[in-house]
Amino acid sequence: MAERLSEAKARQVYLVLRDGILSHAIAPGARLPTEHDLARFHRVSRVTVRRALAELARERLIERRRSSGTRVIYQPSSAPITANIAGALANIAEMGERTKSRLVAFGYVPAAKPIAEALGLEPEEETQRSVRIRSVDGMPFSYLTAHVPARIGKTFTKQELAGRPLLTLLERSGVTIERAWQRIGAVLATPDIARALKVTAGAPLTELVRVVYDREGRGVEHLHALYRPDRYQLEMELVRPSTL
Repeated sequence: MAERLSEAKARQVYLVLRDGILSHAIAPGARLPTEHDLARFHRVSRVTVRRALAELARERLIERRRSSGTRVIYQPSSAPITANIAGALANIAEMGERTKSRLVAFGYVPAAKPIAEALGLEPEEETQRSVRIRSVDGMPFSYLTAHVPARIGKTFTKQELAGRPLLTLLERSGVTIERAWQRIGAVLATPDIARALKVTAGAPLTELVRVVYDREGRGVEHLHALYRPDRYQLEMELVRPSTL
Protein backbone atom coordinates (compact mmCIF):
# COMPACT_ATOMS: atom_id res chain seq x y z
CA MET A 1 0.00 0.00 0.00
CA ALA A 2 2.86 2.40 0.85
CA GLU A 3 4.48 1.76 -2.55
CA ARG A 4 1.17 2.48 -4.34
CA LEU A 5 0.76 5.69 -2.39
CA SER A 6 4.30 6.72 -3.31
CA GLU A 7 3.61 6.02 -7.01
CA ALA A 8 0.42 8.08 -6.84
CA LYS A 9 2.31 11.01 -5.32
CA ALA A 10 5.06 10.73 -7.93
CA ARG A 11 2.46 10.84 -10.69
CA GLN A 12 0.84 13.88 -9.12
CA VAL A 13 4.17 15.73 -9.04
CA TYR A 14 4.87 14.59 -12.61
CA LEU A 15 1.49 15.86 -13.88
CA VAL A 16 1.88 19.24 -12.18
CA LEU A 17 5.36 19.78 -13.62
CA ARG A 18 4.37 18.43 -17.05
CA ASP A 19 1.39 20.78 -17.23
CA GLY A 20 3.62 23.69 -16.29
CA ILE A 21 6.14 22.81 -19.00
CA LEU A 22 3.58 22.21 -21.78
CA SER A 23 1.64 25.36 -20.95
CA HIS A 24 4.90 27.39 -20.83
CA ALA A 25 4.24 28.40 -17.23
CA ILE A 26 7.73 26.91 -16.87
CA ALA A 27 9.56 28.44 -19.82
CA PRO A 28 11.76 26.47 -22.25
CA GLY A 29 15.34 26.58 -20.98
CA ALA A 30 14.29 27.34 -17.42
CA ARG A 31 16.09 25.57 -14.59
CA LEU A 32 13.89 23.59 -12.20
CA PRO A 33 14.32 23.83 -8.42
CA THR A 34 16.47 21.20 -6.74
CA GLU A 35 15.03 17.84 -5.68
CA HIS A 36 15.12 19.07 -2.09
CA ASP A 37 13.16 22.22 -2.90
CA LEU A 38 10.64 20.37 -5.05
CA ALA A 39 10.12 17.77 -2.33
CA ARG A 40 9.53 20.48 0.26
CA PHE A 41 7.14 22.40 -2.03
CA HIS A 42 5.06 19.32 -2.94
CA ARG A 43 5.36 17.83 0.56
CA VAL A 44 6.75 14.53 -0.68
CA SER A 45 10.04 12.66 -0.38
CA ARG A 46 13.03 13.23 -2.65
CA VAL A 47 12.59 9.68 -3.95
CA THR A 48 9.09 10.62 -5.11
CA VAL A 49 10.39 13.74 -6.84
CA ARG A 50 13.17 11.72 -8.46
CA ARG A 51 10.61 9.32 -9.96
CA ALA A 52 8.58 12.21 -11.36
CA LEU A 53 11.67 13.84 -12.88
CA ALA A 54 12.78 10.55 -14.39
CA GLU A 55 9.49 10.29 -16.29
CA LEU A 56 9.77 13.88 -17.53
CA ALA A 57 13.31 13.15 -18.70
CA ARG A 58 12.14 10.00 -20.48
CA GLU A 59 9.62 12.12 -22.41
CA ARG A 60 12.40 14.56 -23.36
CA LEU A 61 10.74 17.43 -21.51
CA ILE A 62 13.69 18.01 -19.20
CA GLU A 63 17.41 17.27 -19.13
CA ARG A 64 19.24 16.35 -15.92
CA ARG A 65 22.96 16.96 -15.44
CA ARG A 66 25.00 16.65 -12.26
CA SER A 67 26.93 19.83 -12.93
CA SER A 68 24.12 22.12 -14.03
CA GLY A 69 20.94 20.64 -12.51
CA THR A 70 17.62 20.08 -14.26
CA ARG A 71 16.66 22.20 -17.26
CA VAL A 72 13.52 22.32 -19.42
CA ILE A 73 14.36 21.27 -22.99
CA TYR A 74 10.82 20.96 -24.36
CA GLN A 75 10.38 22.99 -27.53
CA PRO A 76 7.03 22.74 -29.36
CA SER A 77 7.60 22.29 -33.08
CA SER A 78 4.79 24.70 -33.91
CA ALA A 79 1.81 26.49 -32.43
CA PRO A 80 -1.10 24.24 -31.45
CA ILE A 81 -3.81 23.60 -34.02
CA THR A 82 -6.71 25.92 -33.20
CA ALA A 83 -10.38 25.34 -34.04
CA ASN A 84 -13.16 27.87 -33.57
CA ILE A 85 -16.21 26.01 -32.28
CA ALA A 86 -18.60 28.48 -33.88
CA GLY A 87 -17.25 27.59 -37.34
CA ALA A 88 -16.35 23.97 -36.65
CA LEU A 89 -17.67 22.55 -39.92
CA ALA A 90 -15.88 25.19 -42.01
CA ASN A 91 -12.65 24.55 -40.06
CA ILE A 92 -12.64 20.82 -40.82
CA ALA A 93 -11.72 21.32 -44.47
CA GLU A 94 -9.01 23.84 -43.58
CA MET A 95 -7.55 21.46 -40.98
CA GLY A 96 -7.39 18.74 -43.63
CA GLU A 97 -5.08 20.94 -45.69
CA ARG A 98 -2.83 21.93 -42.75
CA THR A 99 -2.39 18.45 -41.27
CA LYS A 100 -1.74 14.86 -42.29
CA SER A 101 -4.01 11.92 -41.54
CA ARG A 102 -3.08 8.23 -41.23
CA LEU A 103 -5.79 5.59 -41.52
CA VAL A 104 -5.13 2.82 -38.98
CA ALA A 105 -8.44 0.89 -39.07
CA PHE A 106 -11.27 0.50 -41.59
CA GLY A 107 -14.23 -1.85 -41.86
CA TYR A 108 -17.98 -2.36 -41.56
CA VAL A 109 -19.48 -3.16 -38.17
CA PRO A 110 -22.94 -3.23 -36.53
CA ALA A 111 -23.70 0.09 -34.85
CA ALA A 112 -23.52 0.06 -31.06
CA LYS A 113 -26.69 1.34 -29.42
CA PRO A 114 -25.48 4.90 -28.63
CA ILE A 115 -24.18 5.34 -32.19
CA ALA A 116 -27.32 3.88 -33.77
CA GLU A 117 -29.48 6.24 -31.69
CA ALA A 118 -27.34 9.26 -32.55
CA LEU A 119 -27.46 8.52 -36.30
CA GLY A 120 -31.12 7.45 -36.31
CA LEU A 121 -30.29 3.89 -37.40
CA GLU A 122 -31.91 0.60 -36.54
CA PRO A 123 -30.14 -1.30 -33.73
CA GLU A 124 -27.15 -3.23 -35.10
CA GLU A 125 -27.52 -1.59 -38.51
CA GLU A 126 -24.23 -1.69 -40.41
CA THR A 127 -21.89 1.29 -40.31
CA GLN A 128 -18.53 2.05 -41.80
CA ARG A 129 -16.01 2.46 -38.97
CA SER A 130 -12.68 4.19 -39.49
CA VAL A 131 -9.88 5.17 -37.14
CA ARG A 132 -7.46 7.91 -38.14
CA ILE A 133 -4.53 9.58 -36.40
CA ARG A 134 -4.02 13.19 -37.45
CA SER A 135 -0.58 14.85 -37.14
CA VAL A 136 1.07 18.20 -37.71
CA ASP A 137 4.82 18.55 -38.26
CA GLY A 138 5.14 14.81 -37.67
CA MET A 139 3.59 14.98 -34.18
CA PRO A 140 0.21 13.25 -33.59
CA PHE A 141 -2.45 15.40 -31.99
CA SER A 142 -5.76 13.59 -32.53
CA TYR A 143 -7.21 10.07 -32.52
CA LEU A 144 -10.44 10.01 -34.53
CA THR A 145 -13.02 7.21 -34.63
CA ALA A 146 -15.81 7.83 -37.14
CA HIS A 147 -18.99 5.88 -37.91
CA VAL A 148 -20.91 6.53 -41.12
CA PRO A 149 -24.11 4.74 -42.25
CA ALA A 150 -23.09 1.93 -44.59
CA ARG A 151 -25.26 3.26 -47.43
CA ILE A 152 -23.04 6.36 -47.48
CA GLY A 153 -19.75 4.72 -46.59
CA LYS A 154 -19.94 2.38 -49.57
CA THR A 155 -19.75 5.35 -51.95
CA PHE A 156 -16.03 5.76 -51.25
CA THR A 157 -13.10 3.40 -50.77
CA LYS A 158 -10.59 2.80 -48.02
CA GLN A 159 -7.89 4.32 -50.24
CA GLU A 160 -9.94 7.50 -50.76
CA LEU A 161 -10.58 7.85 -47.03
CA ALA A 162 -6.87 7.48 -46.36
CA GLY A 163 -6.10 10.45 -48.58
CA ARG A 164 -9.06 12.82 -48.31
CA PRO A 165 -11.08 14.43 -45.46
CA LEU A 166 -14.19 12.47 -44.56
CA LEU A 167 -16.34 15.61 -44.83
CA THR A 168 -15.29 16.01 -48.48
CA LEU A 169 -16.21 12.40 -49.25
CA LEU A 170 -19.58 12.76 -47.56
CA GLU A 171 -20.43 15.80 -49.68
CA ARG A 172 -19.22 14.03 -52.83
CA SER A 173 -21.63 11.19 -52.08
CA GLY A 174 -24.53 13.65 -52.41
CA VAL A 175 -24.95 14.50 -48.72
CA THR A 176 -25.78 18.15 -47.99
CA ILE A 177 -24.53 18.88 -44.49
CA GLU A 178 -26.85 21.20 -42.60
CA ARG A 179 -25.75 21.20 -38.96
CA ALA A 180 -23.84 19.36 -36.24
CA TRP A 181 -24.12 18.72 -32.51
CA GLN A 182 -21.08 18.21 -30.34
CA ARG A 183 -20.04 17.67 -26.74
CA ILE A 184 -16.62 18.45 -25.28
CA GLY A 185 -15.15 16.90 -22.15
CA ALA A 186 -11.98 15.36 -20.80
CA VAL A 187 -10.70 11.80 -20.35
CA LEU A 188 -7.46 10.02 -19.43
CA ALA A 189 -5.43 8.26 -22.10
CA THR A 190 -5.68 4.47 -22.13
CA PRO A 191 -2.43 2.59 -22.90
CA ASP A 192 -3.30 2.02 -26.59
CA ILE A 193 -4.39 5.64 -27.16
CA ALA A 194 -1.32 6.85 -25.26
CA ARG A 195 0.96 4.91 -27.63
CA ALA A 196 -0.83 6.31 -30.69
CA LEU A 197 -0.63 9.93 -29.50
CA LYS A 198 2.84 9.56 -27.94
CA VAL A 199 1.80 10.49 -24.42
CA THR A 200 1.94 8.56 -21.16
CA ALA A 201 -0.94 6.33 -20.09
CA GLY A 202 -3.25 8.34 -17.87
CA ALA A 203 -2.36 11.66 -19.50
CA PRO A 204 -5.35 14.05 -19.79
CA LEU A 205 -6.95 14.33 -23.24
CA THR A 206 -9.68 16.55 -24.65
CA GLU A 207 -12.65 14.43 -25.74
CA LEU A 208 -15.09 15.53 -28.43
CA VAL A 209 -18.20 13.71 -29.64
CA ARG A 210 -19.81 15.15 -32.78
CA VAL A 211 -22.87 14.07 -34.77
CA VAL A 212 -23.28 15.60 -38.23
CA TYR A 213 -26.73 15.87 -39.85
CA ASP A 214 -27.87 16.38 -43.45
CA ARG A 215 -30.58 18.72 -44.72
CA GLU A 216 -33.30 16.17 -43.92
CA GLY A 217 -32.10 15.87 -40.32
CA ARG A 218 -30.57 12.41 -40.79
CA GLY A 219 -27.31 11.57 -39.02
CA VAL A 220 -24.50 11.06 -41.52
CA GLU A 221 -21.43 10.88 -39.25
CA HIS A 222 -20.71 10.06 -35.61
CA LEU A 223 -17.23 11.17 -34.56
CA HIS A 224 -15.42 10.36 -31.32
CA ALA A 225 -12.23 12.41 -31.17
CA LEU A 226 -9.42 12.49 -28.61
CA TYR A 227 -6.99 15.41 -28.70
CA ARG A 228 -3.70 16.18 -27.01
CA PRO A 229 -4.43 19.45 -25.19
CA ASP A 230 -0.85 20.66 -25.74
CA ARG A 231 -1.26 20.27 -29.52
CA TYR A 232 -4.91 21.23 -30.10
CA GLN A 233 -7.16 23.89 -28.63
CA LEU A 234 -10.76 24.96 -29.10
CA GLU A 235 -11.87 28.57 -29.17
CA MET A 236 -15.30 30.16 -28.90
CA GLU A 237 -16.27 33.78 -29.38
CA LEU A 238 -19.13 34.98 -27.19
CA VAL A 239 -21.26 37.85 -28.50
CA ARG A 240 -23.78 39.71 -26.36
CA PRO A 241 -27.23 39.85 -28.05
CA SER A 242 -28.50 43.37 -28.69
CA THR A 243 -31.69 42.56 -26.77
CA LEU A 244 -29.83 42.28 -23.45
